[in-house]
Amino acid sequence: MSHEYYRRGKNWFTAIGVLFCVMGGIVIVQQLLIWGVDFFKDFLFNAEVTNEKVSVAMIGFGLFMIALGFRKHEQKG
Repeated sequence: MSHEYYRRGKNWFTAIGVLFCVMGGIVIVQQLLIWGVDFFKDFLFNAEVTNEKVSVAMIGFGLFMIALGFRKHEQKG
């Protein structure tokens, strides 16, 4: 291998981000299949804390973790 090659190693930020996105996506798909689009929108935009809002927050946090995992690391040595 070349000395210029930088191996990132294990990236747990991206793994956790993908996990959160998948978990949030599963709940959203489940709610869409059970309740339908109209009820989903009603639950998403009402004033109460619902599964839909938590799932959207989980996907947002997952995307943040994925972005954090792709940041540039300084090369050592």
